[in-house]
Amino acid sequence: MTDKILAILLMTLICASAADGQEDIFRTGVKYYQESNYDDAVRMFSKIEKSGIESAALYYNLGNAYFKSGDLGRAVLYYHRAKRLGPGDADIINNLKFASQFSKVQMVGVQLNPVEAFLKDTVGSYKLSALGWLFSLFFISFLILLIMKYGLQYFFTGIDAVIISMLCLTIFAAGLTSFKYRVDYLDRRAVIIAPEAPVYSGPSSNTELELRGAPGLVVELLQESGDYYNVLLENKRRGWIKKDLVAEI
Repeated sequence: MTDKILAILLMTLICASAADGQEDIFRTGVKYYQESNYDDAVRMFSKIEKSGIESAALYYNLGNAYFKSGDLGRAVLYYHRAKRLGPGDADIINNLKFASQFSKVQMVGVQLNPVEAFLKDTVGSYKLSALGWLFSLFFISFLILLIMKYGLQYFFTGIDAVIISMLCLTIFAAGLTSFKYRVDYLDRRAVIIAPEAPVYSGPSSNTELELRGAPGLVVELLQESGDYYNVLLENKRRGWIKKDLVAEI
């Protein structure tokens, strides 16, 4: 596990967005963490989060502090939140992978759609904004080529092939951007944070027990009914779990 503290970006955000002691709170949190006082480190970093600051560095530090304090569920939760904002950061990815191995329940029999798996691997290390810029670049280039050919009557060898290629790239980039947006913002995912998390066949504890979840398991939220979420687990099993046992990523 990487204990590196991602501070530079967070300090920049704090200095730019607030002058009310947030920098001192962060430094105090780092001090507590380095002294192995992890509960107080969590308390300090959480104060910054509650002020409205969103940062991969902040979530990463919270994940580290929660992991060291023995709260696996919230550690995985904040690593996932950090990864959403900093998808290409190797420390975040490695710590998330390391922490997830400690869940008492491991999903087996997972069979991913090969197309979906390919798309997730393709967009996984890119921010949504980067894919959006890539799509814009291809789309503008495609428009310029059309203007050159049909508006300015400017031709060069292979222009039709270049136009078709640029159109294909534009469509591909649009698809990746849409997929990334769906995965990061439309698909609702949550992490089990409670020590005990029974998953039932219906939205009631009086229904059949499907399985017992464990802290750190990631589920997809499908629908709601009263105090329960209908969830899809990574092994494609479905069930109902109480809302207060999970936290949305």
